[in-house]
Amino acid sequence: MSFLSLIFLFSLLTLVQSQSQSPRGTFIDCGATVASLIDGRQWLPDSSYVSSGTSKNLTEPNLVPILSTVRSFPLRGNINKKFCYVVPVIRTWKYMVRTTYYYGGVNGRNSPPVFDQIVDGTRWGIVNTTDDYARRMVSYYEGIFVAAGKTMSFCIAANTNTDSDPFISALEFIMLGDSLYNSTDFGQYALNLVARHSFGHNGSIIRYPDDQFDRFWEPFVLGNSTMSSFRNVPVSDFWNLPPVKIFETELASGGVEPIEFQWPPASLPNSTYYIALYFANDRDSSSRMFHISINGITYYHNLSVTSDGVAVFATKWLLGGLTNIILTPAAESEIGPLINAGEVFNLLHLGGRTLTRDVTALESVKKSLENPPQDWIGDPCLPSEYSWTGVTCSGGPRIRVISLNLSNMGLSGSLSPSIANLTALANVWLGNNSLSGSIPDFSRLKRLEKLHLEDNQFSGEIPLSLGNIDSLRELFLQNNNLTGQVPNSLTGKPGLNLKIFPGNNFSPSPPSGA
Repeated sequence: MSFLSLIFLFSLLTLVQSQSQSPRGTFIDCGATVASLIDGRQWLPDSSYVSSGTSKNLTEPNLVPILSTVRSFPLRGNINKKFCYVVPVIRTWKYMVRTTYYYGGVNGRNSPPVFDQIVDGTRWGIVNTTDDYARRMVSYYEGIFVAAGKTMSFCIAANTNTDSDPFISALEFIMLGDSLYNSTDFGQYALNLVARHSFGHNGSIIRYPDDQFDRFWEPFVLGNSTMSSFRNVPVSDFWNLPPVKIFETELASGGVEPIEFQWPPASLPNSTYYIALYFANDRDSSSRMFHISINGITYYHNLSVTSDGVAVFATKWLLGGLTNIILTPAAESEIGPLINAGEVFNLLHLGGRTLTRDVTALESVKKSLENPPQDWIGDPCLPSEYSWTGVTCSGGPRIRVISLNLSNMGLSGSLSPSIANLTALANVWLGNNSLSGSIPDFSRLKRLEKLHLEDNQFSGEIPLSLGNIDSLRELFLQNNNLTGQVPNSLTGKPGLNLKIFPGNNFSPSPPSGA
């Protein structure tokens, strides 16, 4: 099982009704056709957020509502193409994005497919639910992202290892408080959840209503786990606002002795991690002080833990392989160490975003086409292996669209004038389609070298402004319904390969001097 695949028994996915305020955000029941009210939250059908894929029902009995349907996306012909949900968000707000997967044999195979998941232009990671499904378990993935615009896209994409149709059961965009995980530079990184555990807890997952943001705190039990009575820890003083319930249990030593344990449970790839550890003293009258080391490196020296609780963060900590944590009592401590909970996230480098002006222009071109490519959704350029069909982009920090090749795609509709806002374009190939209407003004494309509009149904005159593009070297317009006169600025342009026949119905040029 991949360490990214945090799991829970679907039989334990019970949703508790509560009068407290429900988490805020968008909750999408993938594949559902009607809305449902669960845990005080409105779960919505997904048809308003996605334009591709097929809704399918699972036939297993006794599934909770959000697991009883999936949206499935076709694999055939779609390797390295993405299928995206587009969700309205509040710009600059911090969101917990959670995806849930339960295969249920929907593809007719014994094992579920392996595929990629993507947020905006960032490849989030691999979805591999094989081991979980073999144990009749549900898989979920969780990441923390900051919205860079008014929408965020979540995409599923088939990679070269995908052997059947990718799918998804549920998708959540939960709004988080500003203080949560605020030591992270969200302009450069997202956080990908590796583990979140309530130490000493051996019950079901702690979540809403105990956690106001419905984060999942999984149980983690060792031989030195203890159960404590309720403690009124002032969690509002913690940046990450953990639930009070995680302080009801702990890992603790029986005397003034060290605690040593392996956590997270799985081996980790070499990378940089965000770590948050939570502590609260269960004895008001005793001094509890200890040192924390992780893999033999001092994490915190002389940590003093009171009944008010304390959290210790590391924003960029290198980990790899198995992780060993040791809590060692300080010399002056009257009692041994304890620990209540912990979170670990992998720092995920953001993949960037296509220049907004280019995205807006391509969206206008898409709207003008009656049958645009199915994968024209999400970020046009990123991740680079999943760029839109026919779209080629530049590299570097400023991502621009530099080429558009949609020849022989069976396209119909018109060509939006907004294509001229793609000012980094060097090549446009739109030949052998059924595009109609007038040819837009391309004069703003100062880098344009090749323009192929042949074998379409364009009508009207050739724009005079085409002759003003100094960089233009190929202009193919044959087999359209163009009329009027061919501009002299094109027929006499040095170095231009101009094709306007056969087809078209041009007027002869007037005699020289007329």
